[in-house]
Amino acid sequence: MKFRIPLAQPEITDADREAVQAVLRTTTLSTGPKVEEFEQALCAYLGSPFAVTVNSGTSALQLAVEILTLAPGSEVILPSFAFAAPLNVLLHCDLKPVFVDIEADSFNTKTEKIESAITNRTSAILAIHTFGRPLDITAICAIAKRRGVSVIEDACEALGAEIRGRKAGTFGDVGVLAFYPNKQITTGEGGVLLSARQDLDRHARRLRNQGRDSSLDWYQHVEAGYSYRLSDINCALGISQLRRIEAILERRQWLARIYDKRLKALPEILRPSLESTHGRISWFCYVVQLARNFSRQDRDQVCRSLQQQGIGCGRYFATLHRQPVMSQASMRFDLPVTDFVADRVLALPFYNQMTEAEVEEVVAALGNAIAELRRNS
Repeated sequence: MKFRIPLAQPEITDADREAVQAVLRTTTLSTGPKVEEFEQALCAYLGSPFAVTVNSGTSALQLAVEILTLAPGSEVILPSFAFAAPLNVLLHCDLKPVFVDIEADSFNTKTEKIESAITNRTSAILAIHTFGRPLDITAICAIAKRRGVSVIEDACEALGAEIRGRKAGTFGDVGVLAFYPNKQITTGEGGVLLSARQDLDRHARRLRNQGRDSSLDWYQHVEAGYSYRLSDINCALGISQLRRIEAILERRQWLARIYDKRLKALPEILRPSLESTHGRISWFCYVVQLARNFSRQDRDQVCRSLQQQGIGCGRYFATLHRQPVMSQASMRFDLPVTDFVADRVLALPFYNQMTEAEVEEVVAALGNAIAELRRNS
């Protein structure tokens, strides 16, 4: 469905188009110089010693699990309020997800819940900076070190977020980011795996490229790998977009402030905080909650009303522990905050080119939807 104001859309400039066209004028479309250039640019911006680009954030997560050699059947702790990619990766790698509850205001995992969930079967914590809002990753890494488990830091929604002046994605044993078209910057499809260890970097590079070792002949495969490469075309777009990342983050922060100001007129809407106690927010999307007296059915009706008015919206996220793929799981999870929040969240349109007038139109449409809901109740 095409909306007058979409939920999200990529920002592609003339400079972006020229960067891609420049690659198309060459004969090197894959495994060429733009891949290395993008990886080096990411390392410089994020402060990470190593970066391995891949074809998606999901692929980066899978490589993270494999290079950390997590024992099959072991448990990985993560929030249920998240996109499906982490769950899919864990299930494919024969790992058991252990879901823990979140904070209602930040949508992030509660640190104390993580520690209490660690057992002798735990191999890793999958820490997610939800919606680009930084979680207390330093405390989580301290817990992991004390308890002898790994940390996979999922910053797929948090490019440019900071904790104590350090970029999200660089705290865990490995970190992952993604560049899907709804993200702060895009490569069309793509992701990156970050690490501070050369052995992990080399292992990820082998797995990314069919198990090939760069020190051997091209047709020598030292282990079973994948075709997870990111093309020079994608990387050229990423290089161009990364050059303006700080302007993008400032623009999205500005949009969040405009939303916050306009939504004060709607007491039925709970607005996200503009600040985080843990550091700098990188606004991936703008997600509000309906007040406590509303139900999931009310939220769904509001979403339908917005769509009928030509406004895109999203019901982020459907909880992972209640997904059909988990119906045969032996473990059951009591996650009251997660369930409560998931029934009432609503993602509003949010993208780099959005204008103040469009924000005002979205808020007006949201007010109409709530008024309609009141009339019909």
